[in-house]
Amino acid sequence: MSVNYTVRYATNPEDVKSYGTERLREDFLIENLFEDGEINMVYSFYGRQIVGGAKPGSSALELETIDPLKANFFLERRELGIINVGEPGIVKVGDTEYEIDFKEAIYVGRGEEEVSFHQKDGKQPLFYFNSAPAHQAYPTKKISQDEAEIVELGSLETANHRVIRKLIVNSIVDTCQLQMGMTQLETGSVWNTMPAHVHNRRMEAYFYFEVPDEQAVCHFMGEPDNTRHIWMKNNQAVLSPPWSIHCGSGTSNYTFIWAMNGENLDYGDMDHVEIQDLK
Repeated sequence: MSVNYTVRYATNPEDVKSYGTERLREDFLIENLFEDGEINMVYSFYGRQIVGGAKPGSSALELETIDPLKANFFLERRELGIINVGEPGIVKVGDTEYEIDFKEAIYVGRGEEEVSFHQKDGKQPLFYFNSAPAHQAYPTKKISQDEAEIVELGSLETANHRVIRKLIVNSIVDTCQLQMGMTQLETGSVWNTMPAHVHNRRMEAYFYFEVPDEQAVCHFMGEPDNTRHIWMKNNQAVLSPPWSIHCGSGTSNYTFIWAMNGENLDYGDMDHVEIQDLK
């Protein structure tokens, strides 16, 4: 078993204005989350959020602590949200096993010493996860797609008809600051959030999946009057700083997972940017 991590430091938006393509991708793009028999993660200085992926083989993968946490175990001072983007699998928390199917989620609260990822009946799950610092312990809870809070937004005419499933939010499960959900673009729509928005109270990470072969997503970031872009493939994630716009567009429809943590638990706390004001 292998647990790998890298550290990404926060950057000043003035500095980012001078970044070229290579530096943007190095600082914000997360490319290889799922490797056979490995847990891979990025420890970000934006909100101290961890973005990770686990791909268990015939042997289970234990979520071990990493050095930047300076903790006896991974969730000593953290909470965890997991969404399965592969075949059915099992997440074991302590002595309890939770079967997690495709697009189902599980929240794991602070203080759980043992968390592990398992295959089920030889199938290949892909466990995408986010973790944030936590000040209180809340119970572990599995959330199915049927239990999600569903919102439908946009239209085909503006190429942003999408269905949002809020999975790990305070109307569904108690959390300290972590929120996670999933947005699915309908056929013919490509913009995941338009008009774009910022929220200085919270950072965000986007994970793009169900991106068809030979297609891609262009993720937009930067300040509203000085934007940048990063081209992304299937099963890749990107860090979105609080000062940056949050939006993206694909060459076909796709699905993405959003994860936020920061100052509050208000999903609607967004500062929208008028389309005409983007530069």
